[in-house]
Amino acid sequence: MEGLRGGGHGEAAVDGGDERWVEDSSVDYQGRPPLRAATGSWKAAMFIILIEFSERLSYFGLATSLMIYLTKVLQEEMKFAAKNVNYWTSVTTLMPLVGGFLADGYLGRFSTVLFSTLIYLSGLILLAISQLSPRLKPERNLHLHETLFFVAIYLVSVGTGGHKPALESFGADQFDDGHAAERVQKMSYFNWWNCALCAGVLLGVTVIVYLQEKVGWGAAAVVLAAVMAASLAVFLAGWRHYRYRVPEGSPLTPLVRVLVAAARKRHLHLPADANELYEVKPQNIKRRLLCHTDQLRFLDKAAVVEHDGGEERRGAWRLATVTQVEETKLVLAMVPIWVATLPFGITAAQVSTFFIKQGSVMDRRMGPHFTLPPASTFAMAAIGMIVAVAVYDKVLEPYLRRLTGGERGLSILKRIGVGIAFTIVAMAVAATVERRRLRSASPASMSVFWLVPQFLLMGIGDGFALVGLQEYFYDQVPDSMRSLGIGLYLSVIGAGSFLSSQLITAVDRVTSHGGAAAGWFGKDLNSSRLDLFYWLLACIGVANLVFYVVVATRYSYKTVMAGGKVVDDKAGDIECAAAAAAAAY
Repeated sequence: MEGLRGGGHGEAAVDGGDERWVEDSSVDYQGRPPLRAATGSWKAAMFIILIEFSERLSYFGLATSLMIYLTKVLQEEMKFAAKNVNYWTSVTTLMPLVGGFLADGYLGRFSTVLFSTLIYLSGLILLAISQLSPRLKPERNLHLHETLFFVAIYLVSVGTGGHKPALESFGADQFDDGHAAERVQKMSYFNWWNCALCAGVLLGVTVIVYLQEKVGWGAAAVVLAAVMAASLAVFLAGWRHYRYRVPEGSPLTPLVRVLVAAARKRHLHLPADANELYEVKPQNIKRRLLCHTDQLRFLDKAAVVEHDGGEERRGAWRLATVTQVEETKLVLAMVPIWVATLPFGITAAQVSTFFIKQGSVMDRRMGPHFTLPPASTFAMAAIGMIVAVAVYDKVLEPYLRRLTGGERGLSILKRIGVGIAFTIVAMAVAATVERRRLRSASPASMSVFWLVPQFLLMGIGDGFALVGLQEYFYDQVPDSMRSLGIGLYLSVIGAGSFLSSQLITAVDRVTSHGGAAAGWFGKDLNSSRLDLFYWLLACIGVANLVFYVVVATRYSYKTVMAGGKVVDDKAGDIECAAAAAAAAY
């Protein structure tokens, strides 16, 4: 849809100062500048949030039971099952890099959501078939069942790869950054997006897991497929209310052009006055212009105008605008932040693997007639995240806004840092609880509710860190890369899961002396030393938190010229200074 409507901008005359129209380069379903009252904002975002609810319902209904399914049904050893879960999680959370690239550059976000949801739905249908067909059941043909099972869950991975980055950024696109009220609404959007996400998680790890335990995986897969199909229909029903972005080709090309132009002009001297660097006139472009910063100054050479015999030398690969240079700086500055959040991704991977496995070997009885399914213990993390997000949005953030006078409570990177600190405490608590379980005379009689503190602390940490990461990678990337930005956020979790698998392998090899002795990971939890592994993760987290603080304090936030309009150079400097001050809050 988005790719077909690039030529409609001229169909409506829009007064640049008329707030009835949205002037952020988005278009409505007919390719015209959107009417603010009829499109976007919460009226459109609610359609989008609903399909995210159903996707998280499906994903966590599968993900949290996967460890149990692999060990009990497919008879895999605990460490191999943990590796398979981590590899699947890695693919699922790294695929959004591909999906985000395609959504931003070629397919458009709406179309990417549509196609990826259909792929996701096909995976759920195949999963149901593999469970319900008598000839495909594991007791009849384990190898064939295992093959179809993995094909089905990896189709879900591919579907998630397009669904997650495109849907979340498409939802955020419904709010205009240039409109004060909608800009504040967008800050709440990320909070309530995650509340809907957690609601899906909560039902996924309770109702869906209960169906898997008591009725069967086939029945659960049928329910998930039906819910996903219904939510897709609701998503399509809102198409007239959406604001769309027209894809403009590879979002990486402008970044490469800046690097090439800077390398070609590496011998030139930078002007003393940054206002002498090349920039387009604000009135000639609908895109937002960025303010110049002093970080990575060598890239500024890409915006130096060359003169050859009195003539200016131009060309896409020889001259870049200040905005293009600043966008390149933003992407490069994200690399240290991304690296510094990887240990958080490693700790997050433990919740759906070893935390769940711990719950499976503890006393899960809730009264004489009900036993809590192991995967349902994940609900405690979802509850922790819902509480953290709601308290932050309704209590903490308004208080901090009044205290600081800024639009935002905590800065994005501070919010992430708080979340990382909570997950470190969660690892220490998990280590203490696991040590107590191992020392218990009867480990199986220890109540599963001993795990509540570590799940809640991880949920609270996610409420700060995950929401902060989403907002950071959406807000701080160039406007043309926002789906890819969400893919970068998800890649933190994906790379963390992959690194968790590699860390398990390395720790197992070292502690078992290459298999010659008993290591930290035995065939079951009672013969393992999971408590020591948790302490190792806590120590890694503490060291990394120091690194993160150093990187975060040196980071310069994106600063946008107010309204995209600069009266003169001096006024532009004042606007940029004001924007930089606001971004620091």
